[in-house]
Amino acid sequence: MSVQERKERERAERERLIVATARELAEQQGWGAVTTRRLAERIEYSQPVLYSHFRGKREIIGAVALEGAAELAVVVRDATAAAGGPRARVAALARAYLDFAERNPAVYDAIFQLDGGLAFAREDTPAPLKDAFAALLESLGEVAGEGVDPGLFTETFWASLHGLATLTRAGRLLPEGTEQWVELLVDRLAIV
Repeated sequence: MSVQERKERERAERERLIVATARELAEQQGWGAVTTRRLAERIEYSQPVLYSHFRGKREIIGAVALEGAAELAVVVRDATAAAGGPRARVAALARAYLDFAERNPAVYDAIFQLDGGLAFAREDTPAPLKDAFAALLESLGEVAGEGVDPGLFTETFWASLHGLATLTRAGRLLPEGTEQWVELLVDRLAIV
């Protein structure tokens, strides 16, 4: 291995450490606790080293969001692959999405609530975000109904799931209602 390859590998490992540490700190104490100073202390590197990887907290949030979006795509695909017909896949998708949001609140916030400097629904949208949407579209597109744009239907269904996840976390909806919400969404929106 050349010196350059070793340096690139070490740089990638440091970057992964920064992102993992930011994510861990955010999940434990919230994004307000994530500062470049605290991250530098936790990873035992100087702040200039941290800034050599990321220009600041915004880019770190963006990196956590991209990692989280990739994980969300896997979770959704795994849940839908294990389900039966179209209706069962949509219900599994909804449950998996809401479960992901509940289990990973800081990551969910990084993806959908915080400014990580990422473009959504544009040409320059990063691949992990496009793939997360594609994972939703794969199951939702087949139940959109005749004459309904699958992308528009997916955005509408996703917005409903996002609203449920956000309102539940805010304490405005009780988590005990999750199964009823999923059933209502699937019954009313999915044409099977």
